[in-house]
Amino acid sequence: MLRSEDFTTAVRSGARAGSRRLVIHYSAGEAGDTTPALVGVVVPKKQVAKATHRNRIKRRVRALMRDRVAGLEPGAKIVLRGLAGADGATSQELAADLDRLLERGRSGKPRRQGRGS
Repeated sequence: MLRSEDFTTAVRSGARAGSRRLVIHYSAGEAGDTTPALVGVVVPKKQVAKATHRNRIKRRVRALMRDRVAGLEPGAKIVLRGLAGADGATSQELAADLDRLLERGRSGKPRRQGRGS
């Protein structure tokens, strides 16, 4: 995802779900849409101050999404926001969070998760 309009659409109209490490905004594709799913990854400077840490989080999340993008519905727009907790997480922890959040976003019934998870 490269255009700011795509990011805005996903954030404003998508289902939101979050954990301590990631937040997902999942906007489902429309019926009959054949365009591939678009995924964008952001890590706010307020959450993670150092650029090297922000870039590391983005690289890790993109690598995890690369394996999952084929299973997404056509036309979906997804924005993943990395939080400070993602910096020290293992790949297995990030993958588990990502799978859980994608499932919640697809179901259309996201729920907030407390700080302890």
